[in-house]
Amino acid sequence: MLISSDKPSSSSEIKEALEGNDPEAKVLAMKKAVMMLLNGEQLPQLFITIVRYVLPSEDHTVQKLLLLYLEAIEKTDSSGKLLPEMILICQNLRNNLQHPNEYIRGVTLRFLCRIREEEILEPLIPSILTNLEHRHSYVRRNAVLAVNAIYKLPKGELLLQDAPETIEKVLRSEQDLSTKRNAFTMLATHAQDRAVKFLFEHLEMVSTWGDILQMAVLDLIRKVCRSSPAEKGKYIKIILSLLQSSSAAVVYECAVALVSLSQAPSAIRAAANCFCQLLVSQSDNNVKLIVLDRLTELKNKHREVMQDVLMDILRALASPNMDIRKKTLDMAMDLITARNIDEVVMVLKKEIVKTQNKDFERGGEYRQMLVQAIHGCAVKFPDVAANVVHLLMDFLGDAATASSLDVVFFVREIMETNAKLRSSILERLRDTFYSIRSSRVCSTALWVLGEYSSGQEEIVAAVEVIKGALGPTPFLSIEGEEAVAEAVASSAGAAAAVAAVKRPAVLADGTYATQTAVEVSPSLAAAALAPSTPSLRALLLGGDFFLGGVIAGTLTKLLLRLRALGALSTGALNKTTAEAMLYIASILRLGDSAALPVPLDDDARDRMGVCLTLLARPDEEAAKVWLEDCRASFSALTREKQASEAAAARKDSAQRASQPDDLIDFVQLKSKKGLSQIEIEDEVTTDLHRATGFVEAAEADAKRLNRVLQLTGFSDPVYAEAYVTVHQYDIVMDVTVVNRTAETLQNLCLELATMGDLKLVERPQNYTLAPGDTKTIRANIKVSSTETGVIFGNIVYEGTGYADRSVVVLNDIHIDIMDYISPATCADVSFRNMWAEFEWENKVAVNTSFTDCAAFLNHIVATTNMRCLTPMSALEAAANECGYLAANLYAKSVFGEDALVNVSVEKAGDGRLAGYIRIRSKTQGIALSLGDKITLKQKA
Repeated sequence: MLISSDKPSSSSEIKEALEGNDPEAKVLAMKKAVMMLLNGEQLPQLFITIVRYVLPSEDHTVQKLLLLYLEAIEKTDSSGKLLPEMILICQNLRNNLQHPNEYIRGVTLRFLCRIREEEILEPLIPSILTNLEHRHSYVRRNAVLAVNAIYKLPKGELLLQDAPETIEKVLRSEQDLSTKRNAFTMLATHAQDRAVKFLFEHLEMVSTWGDILQMAVLDLIRKVCRSSPAEKGKYIKIILSLLQSSSAAVVYECAVALVSLSQAPSAIRAAANCFCQLLVSQSDNNVKLIVLDRLTELKNKHREVMQDVLMDILRALASPNMDIRKKTLDMAMDLITARNIDEVVMVLKKEIVKTQNKDFERGGEYRQMLVQAIHGCAVKFPDVAANVVHLLMDFLGDAATASSLDVVFFVREIMETNAKLRSSILERLRDTFYSIRSSRVCSTALWVLGEYSSGQEEIVAAVEVIKGALGPTPFLSIEGEEAVAEAVASSAGAAAAVAAVKRPAVLADGTYATQTAVEVSPSLAAAALAPSTPSLRALLLGGDFFLGGVIAGTLTKLLLRLRALGALSTGALNKTTAEAMLYIASILRLGDSAALPVPLDDDARDRMGVCLTLLARPDEEAAKVWLEDCRASFSALTREKQASEAAAARKDSAQRASQPDDLIDFVQLKSKKGLSQIEIEDEVTTDLHRATGFVEAAEADAKRLNRVLQLTGFSDPVYAEAYVTVHQYDIVMDVTVVNRTAETLQNLCLELATMGDLKLVERPQNYTLAPGDTKTIRANIKVSSTETGVIFGNIVYEGTGYADRSVVVLNDIHIDIMDYISPATCADVSFRNMWAEFEWENKVAVNTSFTDCAAFLNHIVATTNMRCLTPMSALEAAANECGYLAANLYAKSVFGEDALVNVSVEKAGDGRLAGYIRIRSKTQGIALSLGDKITLKQKA
C-alpha cells in the first residue's frame, strides 16, 4: 500500500509535535509518521519519543494510530530476532488488554490479529483468554478473532494448546451472533470435527440462526464435502432447510452450494427455483444480472430441469433494464421446446403489445429484441408463425427502423419456409403497405410482393398497391420543378447554417484526416409536400433511387409472371404493362431533374433501363432468370442458414464420451440402508453422469503448461515462473519462486509494475525463503480495456551474509488481446450499421505465404479468435471460381466492445495473395491491438 504525502515532514517536526500536550497535534503527527513508514522510510529516532509521550495517552484516536504505527515498524533485526525495545510495547499491550474501556481492549485485540512475532504474543496469552469472558460482546468478538489468528501461526498450537476446547465452550454459551459466528469459523478451520459435532447437535435450530452464522455453516459444509464426498448426502438436507431463510444472501449461497454438491434433479430444481425467486424479488439490477449468469450456467448443464422453470425466468422481462431483458430472452430461446413454446410466445406477444404505449421506456429497442425472439421461435417451430406473423406486421410502419426491418425480414423468411401462410401474409402486407415509411423496409416488402404473388388476383392487387403508393404521374411537374428551384436558391444561405458533422476519415495510406459533412434536408421538394403524400412517392422525391430500381424490378416480375399465366387478354396485359413502363419512365425523368438534391446514380439507371427493355421485348431466357433463379438463390440461402443453425445445435448438444478405463458403479448393488430419497437420487445421478462422461474434468495439464511463463533464468539465484489466469476484468498471477542458493533469503519481495490499462490491486508482502525452499506468491491485477498491456518487475531480497539488497530482473509479461475477446454473432444489418458508425479503423495489408484464399481466411479466423459471419460455402465458391474473397468477422470483448474485421483478398497473377484486412471498433485500443496481432500472425 503506497500513500503519497503532499508536503514531506521531517522527523524533528513530528518529534516536536509528539512531545507537546495538544491531542490534535499528536494525532496529525502520528498520521504523518505512519504515512512515512508506509512509504518505506525508517524512523528509528521516533520510537523512544513515542514510548515516552504517546503510550500514556488516553485519547482513543491516538491509541488507534499508535497501534497502526506499531504494526508498520520493523520489530526484528537482520537476523530475525526480536528487538529489545519491543519489550516496552508488550507491557503497554498488556495494560490495554486490561483497560476498563472496552474500545481500547477491542482495537488492541484486532491489532494482535496482525502480529506474527511469538515473543510479543506469548506474555499476552492469559490476558487474551480472559477477554473471552468479558461482559461486552465487542471485546469477546475480537478476542475470538485474536485466538484464531494466533492459532494459525507456525507455533500457534504451542502458544494456545487447548484453543479448540476453549472456543467450543465460548460457542456453546455465547449469545452474540457475531461472536458466535467467529467462534464457529475458528472451529471449522482448525477443529472441523468439533464444528460438525456442534452443527448436528443443534440441527433443529439452524433455520433460526442469524444470516452470518448460516453463511458460516454453508462454508463448513463445502469444506467437509470437498474432503469427504461420500458424506455429502446428509449435508444436502441441511442446505435444503436453509433455502427457507429470510436472508437473500443465504438463499443465494444455498442455491450455489446445492449446484456444486449435487447432481440430483430435485436439488437442481430447488436451486433453480431459488434463483428465479431472487430474480423477481430483488430490485438491484446487478443482483439480477448475477442470478441470470448462474441460471445460464445451470442451463448449460441441466437443460431439462431449466425447461420446467422457463416461465418463471421470463418474469424478469418486467425489469426496465435492457441488459436484463436481453439475457432473459437469450436464455429463453435456448430453452424453448414443443411443450412450452405456446406459453413463451404468448408472453412475448403481451410484451410487444406493452411496447405500443408511448410512455414505455426504450420501447423501440425492446420491441426489436422481442421481434428477434419471436423470429427465433418461428424458425424452430414453424407452426408458431401463424399466431404471431399478423401481429408483428402491424409494426411494419414503426418509426424505429430497426424493429420494422426485423419484422419484414421475419415475414420474408416465413414466406419462404411456410407456404400455407403466403396468401394471408400477402393480403396483410398489401393492407399495411401504405403505412411503411422506411426505405429499407419498403424495398424488402416490394421484393416479397414481387416474388410470392403467384395468382392473377394477387398480382393485380400487388400492382394496384404499388400504383397507389406511387400516386399519379408525373412525380414532379414543370411548375413544381421551377418552384423547387426557387426554394433551393432561397435556402442556399440557410444550408450553410446547418450543423456540420466532423469525423475522422481513413486515407489510402492508412493515416487519418478530418472530414466535415454538412447535413442538408433530404429533399426540399418532399418538405413542401402535404403529409398525405403516398409513401413511395415521398421517398422517391427525397432522392432514394435505389428504391426506384426495386420498384422497377418488382413491377417487371409481376408483369412477367402475369404474362406467363396467360389469364389476361392481350389488350388488358398491354395496358397494364404500359402503365408500369410509364411509372418506370417517370422515375427516370425524376432522376434527371436538377431540383432534387441527389442525382440518379448509374446503377439505378441501368437497372430501370433493363426493366424497360424486358417489358417492351420479353425474352424467355431473361424471364427465367427473373422469375426462377432469384427465388432459387434465396431458397438456397435460407436452407444453408437453417442447416448451419441445426449443425450448431447438434454441436452444442453433443455428449462427451467417457474414457474406456473410467469407473462405473452399479447402483443396484449398492446398499441403500439408512439413505434418504435425495441421497439415493444424488448417488444415482452422479454415477450416471460419471458413466456417460458428464463429470467435469480438471483443465488439461497440457493447456496449463502452455500458460506458464518463465520469468528468470535457471542460473539466477532465485528462479521464478508465473501461471497467468485471465478472468474477465481480473488477471491473477501465481508466481512460483524457488531459492536456488545455499543460504536463507530474507525480505524477499515481488515488485511489479504495469503499463497500459492495467492496475496492480495490492503489493505482495515480504517472505523469508530457506535454502531450496519454494513459495507461491499471488498478485491480482485489474483490467479496464482491451488495450495490450505489459507487466514487468523485479524480485528483491536480502542475504544473511551481506547488507545490500539483491535484485533479479524479471522477463516482461505481455497481456494478449486474445484473452479478452471471444467469437460472437450479429445480424448482417447490425454489422453494417456498426461498420458505418465506428470511427476507428486500422488497415493492414495482406503479406502472407498462403496461396489459397479460403485457407488464409481460416488462418485469420483461428488466430484472431473471431467468428466468420459470411457463409463458408459462398466463400469457397468465390475463392475457387473467381480467385477473390471478401468476408466479415466479428467478436465481442468482455468489456462489451465490438470488434469488426473485413478480409478482402485476391490471388494475383504470380499466385500470391494480395489485399487488405480492415479492422473497425469504437475505441482505438482494440483496433490497434487486433491489427498488431494480425500483422504478426498472418504469415503461415
